[in-house]
Amino acid sequence: MEAIHKEVSQLIQEEEVIDLRQYWRVFNSHKWGIFGFSLIVTILTTLIVFNITPVYRGTSTLLIESQQANVVSIQEVYGLDGSSEYLLTQFEILKSRSLAKKVILKLDLINHATFIKEESKLPDQLSFLKEFNPKVMISEYMPDLFPSAPDLPPSDTEILEGVIDDYLASLSISPIRKTQLVKISYESTDAALAATIANAVGDTYIEDNLAAKLNLTLKATSWLNDQLKDQRIDLTAAEKRLQTYREKEGIIGDNGGLGIAEREIDLVSNKLVDAKRELLELKSHYNQIQKFGRKSAAKLQLMPAILSHPLVQSLKDVVASVELRRSEIANRYGSKHPKMKALNSERSRAYSNLNKQIISIARGIENKYKVAVEAVQALEDSLTNTKNSMQVLSGKEYKLKEYQQDVDAKRALYDQFYKRFSETNATGDLKTANARITDPAITPFIPVKPKKGLILALAFVVSFFFAVMVAFLLKALDNSIKTSLDVEQKLRETVLGILPLLLKKKKNPNPSYNQYIDEPHSGYSESLRTIRTGVILSSLDNPYKIISVTSTVPGEGKTSTSLGLAFTLAQVGSVLLIDADMRRPSIHKALNLTEHNKGLSNLVAQTNTMEECIIEYSEGGFDVLTAGIIPPNPSELLSSVRFKEMLIGLSKIYDKIIIDTAPCQAVSDALVLAPIADAYIYVVKADATAAQHVKNGLKRIRQVNGNVAGVILNQVDVKKAEKYYGEDYSGYYDNYGYTGNNA
Repeated sequence: MEAIHKEVSQLIQEEEVIDLRQYWRVFNSHKWGIFGFSLIVTILTTLIVFNITPVYRGTSTLLIESQQANVVSIQEVYGLDGSSEYLLTQFEILKSRSLAKKVILKLDLINHATFIKEESKLPDQLSFLKEFNPKVMISEYMPDLFPSAPDLPPSDTEILEGVIDDYLASLSISPIRKTQLVKISYESTDAALAATIANAVGDTYIEDNLAAKLNLTLKATSWLNDQLKDQRIDLTAAEKRLQTYREKEGIIGDNGGLGIAEREIDLVSNKLVDAKRELLELKSHYNQIQKFGRKSAAKLQLMPAILSHPLVQSLKDVVASVELRRSEIANRYGSKHPKMKALNSERSRAYSNLNKQIISIARGIENKYKVAVEAVQALEDSLTNTKNSMQVLSGKEYKLKEYQQDVDAKRALYDQFYKRFSETNATGDLKTANARITDPAITPFIPVKPKKGLILALAFVVSFFFAVMVAFLLKALDNSIKTSLDVEQKLRETVLGILPLLLKKKKNPNPSYNQYIDEPHSGYSESLRTIRTGVILSSLDNPYKIISVTSTVPGEGKTSTSLGLAFTLAQVGSVLLIDADMRRPSIHKALNLTEHNKGLSNLVAQTNTMEECIIEYSEGGFDVLTAGIIPPNPSELLSSVRFKEMLIGLSKIYDKIIIDTAPCQAVSDALVLAPIADAYIYVVKADATAAQHVKNGLKRIRQVNGNVAGVILNQVDVKKAEKYYGEDYSGYYDNYGYTGNNA
């Protein structure tokens, strides 16, 4: 989904203007597959359509009239009120199984060839399914478990039901909007039969309607008369039961006193709520009194209800006054003075009165609590009695309503039957049909199924758009780097240049290795010079000395790119090409130096001298340091101090050092060069490597502080890019084939 989202985002320009060229290029790149798929589907559809048996449709038009001649108020008996419900009812009658049965028997369709079913036969490839029957196989070994039944032919009823099902499946009833007309259509492989059945349905419906009305008219009067007598007897009995019950129960009025009982319940309920609220408050005081004790005046006076009592407050004021005077006398005359003794006596009386009053108030609270408990109980008993009385009254009221409803229902039914009886007696001639055929069906000559042209057109259009959707889906799922624009938009990297895809020949499987020497004026060679210019211009202030060339995965062309850079840079200075891909070295093969087995590993290990390891490649004008003997652990060799010192020494001798390193996603060899290399050149194979993999590789390089100078897009199919991706390469590569591979 992420890939699809990114691809769709690329198809919309930043200016919010849809670039239709992108859609055209996607379509153009898959046009042969799209048209091929559409053509195959259309051909297969043609073969199927022309083998389908044609179906013909016969259609007759029926007028269903809502007004009947010479009929007085009998419409309600038959439902002839002209409403939409009436018409819908008639449509359903036209599609009913009963009418279908009459049409089938009338035309003897059971014996018609169209409705005679032949025994279906399985193809020879599936005949084993008919033989494989678990029940039959088990019955052979356990006959008692599945007793065999004789093969009986299907009954006439089963045959008729099957014909009715087939008949109804081909019948269609289509009312014409805002009219009383209805089209009766029947589809069949027999054109004459389709017209015959379409006409027969209308005729049978009219005949059936007439027969039903005549039969109903004969029975209506007799049946209504009998029903009217019975309804009168039932109504009289119901009225008598109602009156008897009223007299027996002494019921006066409509509800029998339920209103008074309801008002009494409301009054008692309100008083009970108030009593319970008062009881709840008294219970709290009562529990505190029980906790402190009835005679503990010192504790009882701490209760808010007692403390706030006016008498207690008054007595406490008296005690306070006595205490104040006693304190003054004690300070003035001493404790043995006669006045002091009188005040002590007065003080004792004051405290005694206070305590007595506190205890008295506490007893009053207890008494109030007990009275409140009795009051709540009395109110609850009264409420219970009132509810019981109300239940009795409710039962009487329910029974009274039951009798009254019975009387009302029987009176309404009696009135209805009386009305219908009067209308039926007033009915005149009922032989007028309520429908007629206005347009009989004729034998059709043109089949309605299959619509070959429409089916073929739909098959082509649907398959075409399906193929287009698949093409866009494949485009959205393809997240590879195809053009230089993809490098800039998807990777956010600088494009140093592109290298075209070269023709791969049997004698020369890797033409990119020697293309610069063999054809120095070719487009490929011109691209290498462009890349050389880009590398030089990107480091004018601080020229790159050591350049590492890497890629994401093997096979993207980093070796051919390293060789091309060496060829071009050798024209402007001294160059040393080092093969540091110690796992899959290829430069010695590319330059036909297979006999030289001394190289980088020998020089770092100091087993050979520089003159023995470095070879001058005279055709290219640069020196080469091959991989040498493959070490057991190439990463340790490349990260060693000796390798670093060797590169520093070589950088003083050569203007440029090109290092062909291993792919950065496969191994970490390329990453250990980050502290030494001045720049990385990242090679990406066009239309092959996923953008996310390239991003991961670039991310790994930057995580070790590597400097990425830019990206080279390799093996670009120029014609395809110009045709399908909108890239303009100005005709540089028109003279070169594009089916090879830049290794």
